[in-house]
This record gives sequence, structure tokens and C-alpha cells, in this order.
Amino acid sequence: MVHIDVIVEDPAWRRALPRAEILARRAVAAALRESGAEGLVTVLLADDRTLRRLNGEHRGKDKPTNVLSFPAGAPGHLGDIALALGVVRREALAAGKPFAAHAAHLVAHGALHLIGHDHLAAGEARRMERAEARAMHRMRLPNPWRHAA
Repeated sequence: MVHIDVIVEDPAWRRALPRAEILARRAVAAALRESGAEGLVTVLLADDRTLRRLNGEHRGKDKPTNVLSFPAGAPGHLGDIALALGVVRREALAAGKPFAAHAAHLVAHGALHLIGHDHLAAGEARRMERAEARAMHRMRLPNPWRHAA
């Protein structure tokens, strides 16, 4: 069983997405449904400044990013996922995607990283994209890759 905690660090998430906690829990559950994974997943809904700091500390990149995943590797804890509101909002707007659908996709993406998915090689990327599309389908949200270039 997967237990999902959602921390809304930036209250602007609730204004942008009133059911942010529910959407995040649904996205993690949809992404991990077939994995057999068990343990705690924490989702942090934060601002760009927080993600910039985390990205700098953990990846050496001094800029905010949309989503970060931190696999725990400890029994009973799958890991943590963090999203930056401003980056997610700007990306959704630029791509013409509904904000809620883009946020759900990024949470699912982060959850898949926690169980070992990656997108560094072409084959890995295709497998991860298919898993993301299945998670979105389970949530009755659009396939994020259907109209991607």
C-alpha cells in the first residue's frame, strides 16, 4: 500500500488549484497502481524559490524547475516529489494545456522516478511516457504526449 502525504507549502497552490491535495494523491496513486510499490510518498507543492534552492542543492543547477523527485531507498519510504507553482503554471500556459492536467502529469512523472523510471535513453523515455499516459488515462485526463512535438 502507498501512503501519500501532500504538503502545500505555497498557499497560492490552493488558489490556482483548489483541490491540489486530492489531485496530487490521485496522480501518485495512478502512476504507482501497477508497480506493487509500498511505502510513503510525500508531495511538496512549493514556489519557484524553493525549487530553485532544492535544484541547486541536489543537482547543482541554479534555477527553478517544474518537478524534482528524491527516491528514498529506505524501507517504508518511497521518496519525495516537489513541484514549483510558477514553473508549472508557465509551462501549462505556453503549451496550451489545462493547469490541473499538467500538474497531475508532473506528479505522476515524479512518482514514476521514485520507482526507478527514467528518461535518459530513448527506450527508457518511451517506457516512461507510456506509463505517464496510462496514469493520466486512469485519472481521465488527456495524454500529455498526444500532441507533443
